[in-house]
Amino acid sequence: MKKSTTLALLSAVLAFTAFSCSSDSDKPADTGGGSDTGKTKYIITATTGAQGIADYLLTTDDISTGAITTTGNGLEQDGTYRYYITAKNNFFSLLYGQGNPGAVTTYNLNSEGKLVKKSNFQAETVHVFAAVNNDILTIKVPRSGASIASMYKIDAEKSIIVGEAQQDTKVLAGNGERAFFTWATQVGDKVYMPYMSIKGDGSDNFGTANPDSTWVAVYNYPELKLEKVIKDNRTSYLGEYYTNGLFQDENGDAYGFSGAVAQSNSVLASKKPSAVVRIKKGTTEFDQSYFFNVEEKSGGYKISSTSYISNGKFLLLMYGEAGKKAGAVKLAVVDVYNQTFKWATNVPETITMATSRYNIATEDGSSAIIGLNTPQGNWIYTVNGSTGVATRGMKVEGGQVTAIQKLKY
Repeated sequence: MKKSTTLALLSAVLAFTAFSCSSDSDKPADTGGGSDTGKTKYIITATTGAQGIADYLLTTDDISTGAITTTGNGLEQDGTYRYYITAKNNFFSLLYGQGNPGAVTTYNLNSEGKLVKKSNFQAETVHVFAAVNNDILTIKVPRSGASIASMYKIDAEKSIIVGEAQQDTKVLAGNGERAFFTWATQVGDKVYMPYMSIKGDGSDNFGTANPDSTWVAVYNYPELKLEKVIKDNRTSYLGEYYTNGLFQDENGDAYGFSGAVAQSNSVLASKKPSAVVRIKKGTTEFDQSYFFNVEEKSGGYKISSTSYISNGKFLLLMYGEAGKKAGAVKLAVVDVYNQTFKWATNVPETITMATSRYNIATEDGSSAIIGLNTPQGNWIYTVNGSTGVATRGMKVEGGQVTAIQKLKY
């Protein structure tokens, strides 16, 4: 899975498509992932760049030390790009299929801690997928042409489609452009879907004449009926194409992260700062008393992507060039409660690719676990959410790290 160093310039639309696995991993037997021994394993995905192979799935008990390799190891994932989500203690491997429908393939861990294939079924091409209640909600969002976005509910335990809904994105935008969902986040018993306003004109599809506004569409669940659009104009849209920008904390409040990198004809058009906004628990309005100007606190840098750690602490990947949507990413940690910003320390000088969309937190909630790929090698790091100190752990050999997840068995 090859990503640009800016991490937000993904141009592919996601799809779930079929794939073959190496060795005996294709056998659906012994799929006892429901057993609970109190143990866990990390799943590390790594790409070698080999033709027709997206990633290898590697498993390990400990990512704090040692090394792991793709050579003669792991479950082979075919295709060009792979995307992943963990829900209900199942690991879903999703393949970009050039716009064609394909297979959703599910893994879990058996009683011996071995990653085994659980199920396989067909689904539509999508680019948004998020865990909601016992489901995975997926959304197929058009960038031009037809304006209907299709939403699908997949039962995360049974691995079957259990419902769907539609949204006319031009009607939702209501400004002559179209809404393009960046992600979906469960907030309480509803689903909040931040979106960009885009031209979708077949020429400057992701350009916009509305670069400095923020929108979150609120849907009930499981019916997926639109209830309201939450609006603001202190920063730009939340998240980015295929990048989550809205997170619910332990208190039930939702924090939205904007890179303020909207463009028109490939030129940065946002005039507002990269910032964090808040929606208080039980409300469907942006909290006008809260505004965290990250661009100012960082010395002029913009947010590329965000991962939640815990208790108001977040790991940020920042664009490497101040004021621009460009440059090799830099790591930082923020406390949204106290509105503090710290650049991470002990990180590699040059990061060529990071697992920004597939990070997890440590068991104690103190740190984020992230894969960092560099010219010198590829490692798993933990970054403390309070101090910003990064600690290098396991080395990943024979491929670049593309995702890190965790399952119980």
